[in-house]
Amino acid sequence: MKPFDLFIQRWRAKLLLLVGLRSEAMAVCRAILEKMPEDVHALNSLAYDHLQSGHPALALPLFERAAQHAPGLSNSHFNVAFVNDELGNLAQAEREFRAAIAIEEKMDRAWYGLGLVLLKLQRHDEALVALLHNTKLQPMSPHAWYQMARIHVELKQPEEAVKLIRHLKGFEPKVAAQLERETGLKAGQPV
Repeated sequence: MKPFDLFIQRWRAKLLLLVGLRSEAMAVCRAILEKMPEDVHALNSLAYDHLQSGHPALALPLFERAAQHAPGLSNSHFNVAFVNDELGNLAQAEREFRAAIAIEEKMDRAWYGLGLVLLKLQRHDEALVALLHNTKLQPMSPHAWYQMARIHVELKQPEEAVKLIRHLKGFEPKVAAQLERETGLKAGQPV
């Protein structure tokens, strides 16, 4: 396929998506792949469509092909990691999150994903390190703070959990209140 034709077909797929014609857009992506099996955009589009349709097992090989053709893109590795995590392939997810971070150290969502995978693997200390990296990159996002507080509770470190709940009260009081309800800890009281 000539570069200009590829450009037109990609835009056609985008316009079809924009007007809500998803299946027609995916047909364009499949047609692109018939002529250019290494087209990362078409691979990612089809994989994302499978993921959105609740079929992560169908998305994974497409994301893996995209990563093979674009190994230097952090997002390629992130996509593979995300789907592996969703499918319960935690070792592969960890490897791919780390690959994404090696390419783009400031990819906050890869740090968060890595933290969650390490938490599932019961590697709490490593999970805390990864989640702390996420909070440095996204200090106002409550998700990593919440997970770190939960880890400290699980590790029987209520003082550390209370510090994090207090911190959350400063910018996400609803999340802090949820943690107080879930853990029985109160940020205003000594532990």
